[in-house]
Order: sequence, then structure tokens, then C-alpha cells
Amino acid sequence: MANHTAEHELKWHTSYWPLIMSVGILFFVPLAFVFYFVYENAFLTAISLGIGAPLTLISIAGWIREGFEDIHGYNQGLSVWAMPVFIVAEALLFAGFFASYWVLRLTAPVWPPLGTPHEMPFLVPIMMTIILVTSSVTIHMAETMLEKRKDMNWFVIWLFITIILGVVFLGLSVYEWIELYHEGFTLSTNVYSSSFFSITGFHASHVLVGIGIFLCILVPALGGRANLAFVKSASMYWHFVDIVWLFVVSQLYFWK
Repeated sequence: MANHTAEHELKWHTSYWPLIMSVGILFFVPLAFVFYFVYENAFLTAISLGIGAPLTLISIAGWIREGFEDIHGYNQGLSVWAMPVFIVAEALLFAGFFASYWVLRLTAPVWPPLGTPHEMPFLVPIMMTIILVTSSVTIHMAETMLEKRKDMNWFVIWLFITIILGVVFLGLSVYEWIELYHEGFTLSTNVYSSSFFSITGFHASHVLVGIGIFLCILVPALGGRANLAFVKSASMYWHFVDIVWLFVVSQLYFWK
């Protein structure tokens, strides 16, 4: 009996989704940046993003689906401590973006460079900050309802509120980008605009991934199933996205 239990606990799982995700997010997405900024080829940029973005989103959905299929008891089967390893890797990617921005910012003879709007938006990023910080509170409440109170109904409610806040955040991001584009502030306007849209866009992509993860948790939760370890991992990721935004908004909007 003990041997049977040990074999069950040590069951290995092989998945091809991480490989597909790596191809999408580490090859085609960076390739799109190369085609846009280096070769200025809009067609190849669109092709690269058209391949990389779907591969990334599909692999996330497939990987999450496999995770739920492997779980016999809905509170076992996943390691929460795998998420910090992933977060460290993502933090290093953001560090590269910020390091390049700081070098450009600190070595520029004049800042902001020519072509930058005289007044960068302040109200919208403040609203976005309030929304994202609030969403960290709501996902914490969802996690608490599941772990301590075992209340699936309130867990679903708080999770759904978190998703709505994330969608509103993305909507405000798109609205802000459109307004800046109408003012002539585009990716190719100057070094500040290139950094601005690259960093905010990269952060927005992480918000989009977080919303996708929450949706994958919400669907089985509506049927009464939830994996606590998975929820903890998703919550940890969302808090990371929130913290990174504080760096984004302070460096790109309020550091003059």
C-alpha cells in the first residue's frame, strides 16, 4: 500500500507545451522587435507577432488544461514554489528593459527628446495604478476564501472581480496608446517613445497572460473545482505584475 502511494505521489508528467511556449515567446516575439526596429519591415513584424502571440496563448491554455487533468485531488499535484523561479526569469527580462532605458535616459544631453508631447498623461496612469493595486487585493481575497473559508461562491466572485479589473487596466492601456499615437508619439518617434511602448507593451502582455490564467481557473471553479496550489501560483504571478507596474509608472511617467 505504501509503495502504491509513493508511486502515485511521484508520478512524472511530460508536456510539450513549454517547448511550444518557448518557441513563441522567446523566438517569434523577439524576432518581431528585430524586424520592426532594425529592419523596419512591417510585414515581417506582423507575421512574427501573428505566429508568436497565438503560440504563446495556446501553449498557456494547453499547459493549464494538462495541469487540471493531472490532478486527482484538486488541492494536490502542483508545486507552488515553481512560480518564484519563473518570476525571477521574468524579472530579469524587465531588468534588461529598464537598464537600457536608464542608460538612454542618463546619457541623453536633453530629456525628454524632441517629439515627446509636452504633457505626458498623468490621470490615466494613476487610475491604472489604483486599479491594478486593487486587483492584487481582490485576488488575495479570492485565495483567502478558497484556502481558509472553503467558500467556492465567494472565491468565484473575487476571482471574477480580479479579471474585470485586469481587463479594465488593459483597456486603459490601449486607450492611452491610441491617444499618444494621435499626438504623433509612436514607437519610432524617439528613444523615449521606443522605450515607453516597449516596456508598457511588455507589461501589458503579462497582464494579458494573468487574465488568461485566471480564466482557466474560473471555468472549472464555476463547476465547483479549484486547485489551491494553482491559485496560489497565479496569485503570486499577479502580485509580481503589480509590483513591476509600480516601477513602470514611476520611471516612465513621473521621472522627469
